[in-house]
Amino acid sequence: MDFSFTEEQLMIQDVARRIAQEKIAPSAEEHDRSGEFPLDNIRLLGENGLMGIEVPAEYGGAAMDPIAYVLAMIEIAQGDAAHSTILSVNNSLFCNGILTYGSEAQKQKYVRAIAEGKEIGAFALTEPQSGSDATSMRCRAVKQADGSYRINGKKSWITSGPVAKYFVLFAMTDPDKGARGITAFLIDGDRAGFHRGKTEPKLGIRASATCEIEFDNYVAQPEDVLGDEGHGFKIAMSVLDAGRIGIASQAIGIGRAAYEATLAYVKERKAFGQPIGAFQMTQAKIADMKCKLDAAFLLTLRAAWLKGQGKRFTTDAAVAKLTASEAAMWITHQALQIHGGMGYSKEMPIERYFRDAKITEIYEGTSEIQRLVIARHETGLR
Repeated sequence: MDFSFTEEQLMIQDVARRIAQEKIAPSAEEHDRSGEFPLDNIRLLGENGLMGIEVPAEYGGAAMDPIAYVLAMIEIAQGDAAHSTILSVNNSLFCNGILTYGSEAQKQKYVRAIAEGKEIGAFALTEPQSGSDATSMRCRAVKQADGSYRINGKKSWITSGPVAKYFVLFAMTDPDKGARGITAFLIDGDRAGFHRGKTEPKLGIRASATCEIEFDNYVAQPEDVLGDEGHGFKIAMSVLDAGRIGIASQAIGIGRAAYEATLAYVKERKAFGQPIGAFQMTQAKIADMKCKLDAAFLLTLRAAWLKGQGKRFTTDAAVAKLTASEAAMWITHQALQIHGGMGYSKEMPIERYFRDAKITEIYEGTSEIQRLVIARHETGLR
């Protein structure tokens, strides 16, 4: 088994690390405080190929593989989780779905603008009354005599919703068919009938703008359908598999930031005449942090490698996402505990890491959903 990375993978990792350290990390505290969307930094990421890492060059992307995506995501998340959330949605949920299921015209129109960082994309699946139970959605797309669709309904918790130009939307076209009655659409946020709600005041990833969106007789044309009518649920689940690799990578980056800050702190902070890192209880926490980070990293690389090989990776992505997100939450919790009062203060980034880590256990499939995916695969029972 070869654990080495290619020159190209290391190159994009280096680009991501440089931008994260020089541009993103220095502005992270201010973006967290204000909640302002980091548009300039996102444009910079796009200019350097990071908004379309796996997107072929003919559509404006970097033409890299899933391993390169993992390495870049970790670096950006270590600089600031909110930036990595925007990066993840554009790469995994938006571009990936269109590249897999879209027509050539759709790829040229929607993917290129996002991959080059000129526009922002979003993914609209969740509704106020349906999170994990996506099949109970109420957003309706009714087909008209001329072949167009009239869309009405509301979506919630839409990452980048306040600023996105294009959306991948999932709406019910045939309620009687349940999951098989869901269709995916490509939505232009500048068209009539599309409305954005207020930006959500979130606990963490605050610079990643999130809002509700509402459709009031929005008209989608036949060429706006992504894939085939009735295949929306399959598309959503496929895209979320890839998205979970991104969130696992994000969680690793958050955990690594907290770990490295803690490692430096325990060497400098003294109590009872010696560095607190010399105490066995502290050393045990450091050892556990290291083990959890390494395990999460290797599991995420496995899922990314399988995806790159064209093999089935649904369960492996769930394992990686579950392990990495719970590792990030545990590591940031322990990091805050070790830092004591200073960890609780906004003068240090530890409390931000702690707040940011929590969302990785929730979005793109909660930890409970990941356990269901894994267990159902292992037992064959549903």
